[in-house]
Amino acid sequence: MNTLDKLIQLFEQFPGVGARQAKRFAFHILTMNNDDSTELSQLIANLKGSVVECGSCHRFYATKSGNTCSICASPNRDHERILIVERDSDVQAIERAGVYDGLYFVLGGTVPLLNTIDNNRLRAGALKATIETRIPLGLSEIIFGFSVNPDGENTARFVESIIKPLIAETSVQLSYLGRGLSTGSELEYADPETIKNALKNRHQQ
Repeated sequence: MNTLDKLIQLFEQFPGVGARQAKRFAFHILTMNNDDSTELSQLIANLKGSVVECGSCHRFYATKSGNTCSICASPNRDHERILIVERDSDVQAIERAGVYDGLYFVLGGTVPLLNTIDNNRLRAGALKATIETRIPLGLSEIIFGFSVNPDGENTARFVESIIKPLIAETSVQLSYLGRGLSTGSELEYADPETIKNALKNRHQQ
């Protein structure tokens, strides 16, 4: 396999990128001038060294000051609520809406309904540990912020199986995003007003 084919194959592994898009990305790089392509390669090479994972919510942030991000470290956030989302981009979308002031937990992906995957790549163990740690500190609500599609619903069931035994003997409420998100939509692409309505109208089961 030559360099171009390997690059296309790597792009195909990106979320939401198909074979056609992967080829477009690879051929676009071939049209870039040397300075731009060199800068791109340097940014990719340096990315993991300049971005760290928050020790609390597990989202990535571009700083090495401490082991928690600015959201988790802020005394102005409501530390009694945790919103569980699939990926970092979901946190950014919710923050843009400006309607949620609690904490987050980034699961790291979904549990696809029709595909067999290794669930160990998700942060199930870290989520369990976070909930167990937060309960004695006054945790009052856990919100499921998953996409409204089959994979998101399957992920919710997977997370429920982890959380429900932990909160069975507590007063912690489990709630779900409500009306506002249409069926089939992904959270990271929703506009701020839609996210605002979904959070405002969240429901318990």
